[in-house]
Amino acid sequence: MKKQTIESAMSRLEEITAILESGEQDLDSSLKLYEEGVRLIDFCSKSLIEAKQRITKLSENV
Repeated sequence: MKKQTIESAMSRLEEITAILESGEQDLDSSLKLYEEGVRLIDFCSKSLIEAKQRITKLSENV
């Protein structure tokens, strides 16, 4: 399985947003997409926090 990247997560979030905004999904499908979106947002948030921590640590060593 390919490792998730923040770029691929953001791309998928854009796809999910477009699908949900179209209003063409039934409620169950919309909820599943929403849940996937929440997981992707959590992944992106954690990735950004980790990147910030790495940058802070590197900056301290300069």
